[in-house]
Amino acid sequence: MTEELRLMCILAHPDDESLGVGGILAKYSAEGVGTYLVTATRGERGWFGAPAENPGLTKLGQMREAELLCATQTLGVRDSQILNYIDGELDRAEPVEVIYNLVGALRRARPQVVVTFDPSGVYGHPDHVAISQFTLAAAICAADASYAHSEYPTPFRVAKLYYMMASQSLITQYQNVFGDLVMTIDGIERRPANVQDWMITSVVDTGPYWQQVWSAVCCHETQVGSLEALGTLTDDGHRNLWGTQEFTRVYSTVNGGRLVEQDLFEGLR
Repeated sequence: MTEELRLMCILAHPDDESLGVGGILAKYSAEGVGTYLVTATRGERGWFGAPAENPGLTKLGQMREAELLCATQTLGVRDSQILNYIDGELDRAEPVEVIYNLVGALRRARPQVVVTFDPSGVYGHPDHVAISQFTLAAAICAADASYAHSEYPTPFRVAKLYYMMASQSLITQYQNVFGDLVMTIDGIERRPANVQDWMITSVVDTGPYWQQVWSAVCCHETQVGSLEALGTLTDDGHRNLWGTQEFTRVYSTVNGGRLVEQDLFEGLR
């Protein structure tokens, strides 16, 4: 009997799953792959409305959790888990604890393929950078038989780990919609990393699922600042944003080489 294929995306905030990897979640779910999502925070600091109308961390966290549920159901995600860290504070969380929680998630779901942010967090968001680092560490620890986990003691080795990537052309498309992608951290401006095309090892066609991804994005109603801009796009504009997803293969135990993959499960099917 062939083992079921499983994909896990490990991200930082509600809406990362739709804006970042909605295409592959929808595509692989439709193909019968078991899809899993781990979100580190509830995004409770992501308020784009009038400051006086901000419902506060607890209420906004509850609202964004409900939006995340809507999005995951729309994308066909089998299982979604929130780790209960605070938005904007993930890089200051206790690393041993975060890694332990992620090891538990990996050993429970046993995904052959894992996707997370690249080391730059796309545009330098500290939470994105942190979850990238924690995910790689957890993949290593999950495979280590000497790593003790009280609930999930059996080791599990992830076959393929990927970073979400954004080529210069995709960044340009995003900035045409959202404006300049920049964060000021510790007094220093952070912008999207200069990703060259040769750095992208895997390009997945998600064109047939762009409407499903757009529906999932629309679940995140509190992020109205972004949705207003997206709502002005034509169908072709949406297809350009959601119709192709790009990745860098961090490691693979089943394949390699310079040829660009079209399937994250290449070598596993």
